[in-house]
Order: sequence, then C-alpha cells, then structure tokens
Amino acid sequence: MTELSHHGQAQLQALDGFTVEVDAERERADIILGRPPFNIVSMPQRDQLCAVFEALERDERVRVIVLRAQGEHFSSGGDIKGFLEASPEHVSKLAWNVAAPARCSKPVIAANRGFCFGVGFELSLACDFRIATVTTQYALPEQKLGQIPGSGGSARLQKMVGIGRTKDIVMRSRRISGQQAYDWGIAVDCVADAALEAATDALVDELRAFSPLAQRTAKKLLNDTEDSPLSIAIELEGHCYSRLRSSDDFREGVEAFHGKRKPGFRGS
Repeated sequence: MTELSHHGQAQLQALDGFTVEVDAERERADIILGRPPFNIVSMPQRDQLCAVFEALERDERVRVIVLRAQGEHFSSGGDIKGFLEASPEHVSKLAWNVAAPARCSKPVIAANRGFCFGVGFELSLACDFRIATVTTQYALPEQKLGQIPGSGGSARLQKMVGIGRTKDIVMRSRRISGQQAYDWGIAVDCVADAALEAATDALVDELRAFSPLAQRTAKKLLNDTEDSPLSIAIELEGHCYSRLRSSDDFREGVEAFHGKRKPGFRGS
C-alpha cells in the first residue's frame, strides 16, 4: 500500500473489518471485507474504505481494483446501531464515502455472493462492474427500519433500472436474485457460486489488456455525462476522442492492429 498523507495515513494504520492485498505482477488490488459471516460494515470502516480507494488511485502498481468478501455473504449491510450513535455531520458524509469506487479513475469490480444488502449493495452499485452468483441476493431493506437508503443506493439503482423497478425494490424492501440482477443489467454476469473467483480473475485480465489512459477517459466521460442531454454527451465524447488521438497508446493500438500483434499499452 502506498503511503497516504495527513488524515488518510492515520486511517490506514489499523483497518477495521477489511484487508487490502496488492498483487503487483497481476496489476490488481483486492479490498476484502473480512468480518464474516455477514461482513457488517462499521461506521469507521466507511471512512477507511474511502481512504483506501484514494491510496490505490495513486498506486502505480494497480490497474484494476476488486471489492470482494470472505465467506458465503458479501455483506448484510451496515452497523445499524451505529446510525443512531453517529453525528448528523458524519451521517451526511456516508454517500461521499460509498461513492469512492465511482470517483476512482481505475476500473473497480464488485464480486458478489450471498447477501448483498444495504451499504453492501450501495458499495457494489458504485463499482463499475458487478459479478453475481446464483446465491446472490440484492436488497435495500431500509424501509423495514423506518428509513431510506442513505448512501446513493436508490439514486444509482434508478439510473440503472428505472423508477418503477427501483420503487419495487426500495419501497417494498424486496430482494432480487443474482440472475434477476443480471437480467435487469445490474450485474454483468451471473455465475455458479464456485465460479465467482474465476469469473472475477478473467474480467481483471480482460480489463488489464486495454489502454489505462483510454479506460480512465471512458470511465470519467460516462460518469460525467450520465445526467447530461444527449447533445452535450456527444460533444464531450468528441473532445475526449480528439485528445486521445494524440496519445502514445492510440498510436500503439493502431500500429499493433495493422501489424497483427498484441498492443503494449503504457498509459500515455
């Protein structure tokens, strides 16, 4: 892990409820929720997860980040008692912390199995790709507590599946299966439970083969234009395309294509 400065460095001295593994050879980092069986996410853990994503953003060894968990469940959600104890100021930052995977310029994969509820689902929705298994159950059950999702869950879900399906999930606290999530476009794949690690590895290796610069550009463009009118999105896409035309990676990609060889992208 690269060193952080100021507030972030102190937060990473003792990780609460998760670990981080960096495999420099495979250019990947794994953030592993480690409070089984249900991997409940504590309040301090949310701050630390945000700091870890910021550290991995700067880590030149890492091309792809995987968010996964120990055991049979990804996460049953947050520390419910912690919501009553937290200050209003702290609670107001919850959505910002959970949005850390979306802000990170590198591709982020959520590997989900078993329960993926509450903040577990919200963290996964903030990632770029979700791989589900046949055991996965997604839910935003806050209505059962007299609350609503507070970390971007309903907002992100509505963008993905529309207001009708989001109301069905949020207002009824309804669980949906990994297969249904795949059918609705929430997950990019739904595999057998025992195949989750292999499917995740394959996606990591696929993403590593592309230009880091082009991937960063694509992620930022898509995130920034999510709420834009079509004309604005097309205009920004054109500007990004124009800038990438002068990159070393684009030249390498074109030369590799014509030379019928595998490109060697450098991210410049």
